[in-house]
Amino acid sequence: MLRSVSRVNPRADSPHVPVLHAEVVSWLDLEPGMTVVDGTFGAGGHARLLADAMDGRGCYVAIDRDPGVKGHFAAFSHDHPDLRTRFVRGNYALALRNLVATGVRADAVLLDLGISSMQIDQADRGFAYATDAPLDMRMDPSEARTAADLVNDLDERSLARIIHRYGEERYASQIARAIVRRRAKEPFSRSGDLVETVRRAIPTPAQFGQGHPAKRVFQALRIVVNDELGALEDGLQHALEILKPGGRMGVISFHSLEDRIVKTFMRDGARGCVCPPDLPICGCGREPLLRVLTPRVVRPGEIEIEDNPRSASARFRVAERTAAELPE
Repeated sequence: MLRSVSRVNPRADSPHVPVLHAEVVSWLDLEPGMTVVDGTFGAGGHARLLADAMDGRGCYVAIDRDPGVKGHFAAFSHDHPDLRTRFVRGNYALALRNLVATGVRADAVLLDLGISSMQIDQADRGFAYATDAPLDMRMDPSEARTAADLVNDLDERSLARIIHRYGEERYASQIARAIVRRRAKEPFSRSGDLVETVRRAIPTPAQFGQGHPAKRVFQALRIVVNDELGALEDGLQHALEILKPGGRMGVISFHSLEDRIVKTFMRDGARGCVCPPDLPICGCGREPLLRVLTPRVVRPGEIEIEDNPRSASARFRVAERTAAELPE
């Protein structure tokens, strides 16, 4: 039975208020003693709420590729002494695969995709287009390739393709051309230089009414630097594998590229027989692996958006694992 959304409130002592906090707690519908795998722990906002929903009893596995979250995890673990906690640093797709291989099974998996408020607010990480900083954008600082490497090394056609595909930017070709011209004079090293280059490449009328002119370019570079869509495709499959029958998978995405992948995965997982319609008897033997619980995407309400404008683009989908066996 789902808990009433209106009864779920963020803790006053939580480091920050996570997006869709009430909806996540309600749809995952946890009970004491359950096992949760949080693939994108961040500052632990959702973790605190979910731990409270379990009455502080059970197992919570936290995954994050950013080493900066270790302090948040330590505080979370300290505040829940009766909860078995474990931190796994790394890409959630790889971490989930390794957990499956070691026999871990979960009652719920949560993925809060994209960049965290913690990372945006750290100016030196280079994620924010509103602040001049080193052009980095790595979620894991130990990774080799930065956003500066992309804009300085890729040819014009590759840059345009990335900006168009992952940023859905209509002026991708003009922006790529401007980047190549600017770097011929001096390589990019600061986010402010890239913002100014993008601004000059976009027609003035197009710079108004659709957010910051560099928003889509920064999104595209960040996705490629961190291989976010590749991790999502692999991570969803491993999340399915780690779920117990009846366990739930919840995914929060922040742009259409992510949401499309999540929607397609859940829809395909919920599909049963795929035999031709004119075949009198099923020959494929395929059974649904998932039951989609949110046929319509869940979005934040007006009050949440007013309190936290960053939540406006959040989209939440949930599916439940069936008892069908996974194909070999």
